[in-house]
Amino acid sequence: MPPLVAQGLSVSYGNHVVVDDVSLTLEAGTLTALVGANGAGKSTLLHLLQGRLSPSAGRVACDGMPIQSCRDRVVLMPQRGRIDWSFPITVREFVALGEMGNSSFGCCDREAALQRVGLETLATRRLDALSGGQQQRALLARTLVQPSRVLLLDEPCAAIDPPSREQLIALMRQLADSGQTLLVSNHDWGAALDLFDRVIVLDGSVVADGCPEQVRRILGRNPASQESCHE
Repeated sequence: MPPLVAQGLSVSYGNHVVVDDVSLTLEAGTLTALVGANGAGKSTLLHLLQGRLSPSAGRVACDGMPIQSCRDRVVLMPQRGRIDWSFPITVREFVALGEMGNSSFGCCDREAALQRVGLETLATRRLDALSGGQQQRALLARTLVQPSRVLLLDEPCAAIDPPSREQLIALMRQLADSGQTLLVSNHDWGAALDLFDRVIVLDGSVVADGCPEQVRRILGRNPASQESCHE
């Protein structure tokens, strides 16, 4: 049974349709990119899939159960800009915040999470002393200590340097190869088409969905130009 299935998801704000009749199935052990311009509905869709936002139509199921009854199995990693990085705590303490109120289902303990993202030697460093790429890895570690079947990551590669971006995508690849299911919203067409198993192109509704080569054929042109048309 697929870890996550969404059928006919729609949501509107007033007369503005943000997500329009989106259906998708996420299989175990896959790394999927959710790509689209600003305002395409990527973050809204992630919140729908995690159950934080109720759709006006459609439904989401995790392991065959309504998402409302198993929200702890679908974990959303927020955008880095939503975190107060000036808060006076250490990296280890920040990661431990992910353990609060969680059961042991699918958890990775904080030390293992720090090691997995390569921050074990920085565990006692203050949060505000980290680089942008290190902050993203700390945020991923905090996500990993939460119980999950599915990880939803909202723009994890935004505003970090290329080496940090490559390192983060490599970490996500390792997680998928170990059986985790990941859906990653992303602006970077090149990274999405070259490094992910599957690419979903969103512009309110699904424009294209498939492996990188299929998406290239569906779009029929340079994906970067497709994105610029919607900005």
